[in-house]
Amino acid sequence: MSQVTETVEDLRAQVRQSIASAAKIDASFLIMNGLATIVAAYGLLLDSVAVVIGAMIIATLLGPIMGIALALVDGDDRLLRAALIAEGIGVALVFGLAFLVGAVHAELPLTTEILARAHPNLMDLMVALAGGAAGAYATVSPKVSVGLVGVAISTALVPPLAASGICLAHGRGDLALGAFLLFFANLVAIQFASSIMLWAHGLHQIAANLMHPLQLLRRGLATAVLLVALAVGLGLNFRATVSEQVYLGNLRTTIERHMAQFAGVRVLEVTSREREDRNVVTAIVRSPYSFTPESVSRLESLLPRKGDLQTELHLRAVLTKETSAEGYLHERAVDLKEVQDTNIGSP
Repeated sequence: MSQVTETVEDLRAQVRQSIASAAKIDASFLIMNGLATIVAAYGLLLDSVAVVIGAMIIATLLGPIMGIALALVDGDDRLLRAALIAEGIGVALVFGLAFLVGAVHAELPLTTEILARAHPNLMDLMVALAGGAAGAYATVSPKVSVGLVGVAISTALVPPLAASGICLAHGRGDLALGAFLLFFANLVAIQFASSIMLWAHGLHQIAANLMHPLQLLRRGLATAVLLVALAVGLGLNFRATVSEQVYLGNLRTTIERHMAQFAGVRVLEVTSREREDRNVVTAIVRSPYSFTPESVSRLESLLPRKGDLQTELHLRAVLTKETSAEGYLHERAVDLKEVQDTNIGSP
């Protein structure tokens, strides 16, 4: 038994040494994170998922987070300070370089990949928790490649931070704040899950030193409080996002049902935005003809409302014709205005 105990302690010592080494700031840490940021920033601007994921192969922001996680459960204040400094410098480096890239290419629009990271929700936090646990397990398990897991977790760190810098360079402080919140939520979740996993694998010298239970609780209390606060905030954001998607779905269903009465008309896109005391709904349709204000008014009265806001419908018709060997695929024999005035308001 003593030999087994010594072997386990040797493995734990190796894990501690490995985490402590990865948590330090050095030239390779700065170079790899700098290169990863440049690749990720251009991947975001190009709206390329493949490039963004590829950038994570060289990102190393995970190391200091694992150092923070180990320091908290081990009671190692020296490691905690070193890891916090390394992570802070790494974050500043990534954000600064991304801001610079965004400023150089300020004429480029914000892409879908960037905007997707500016609206975090509860699901992002759950992904980060699972990723952090995976990273810690890979660190303590010789059967799992910590490098591969680190790459996967890095997708939750560098891209949102780079997106935040790019958004700020474009003068979109609101989007920059949202993307930074996503990064911060991922950081806290990864650290918390990693601490739990490391503790479960016996890496807790804090207990061996017989520290008072209240001291032990205080060390993890800040992270736990932050995690709960983030979960509540992101949960509310998730609820709002789901509510908005349900509302848009109801809008599209209503518009499609009534547009089905017109031959050759197809609904392409339905969007909604709040403006002052009204909710402006924009529906883009492909149609062989335009629509009268009277017919739009009738459809507008049938649309679901968003709270107490008045609904204002903008119906944008992209004029086009579909043709088969037998002729045009829309009604040509009936007066268009008569069809609109009599049919669009029918159930």
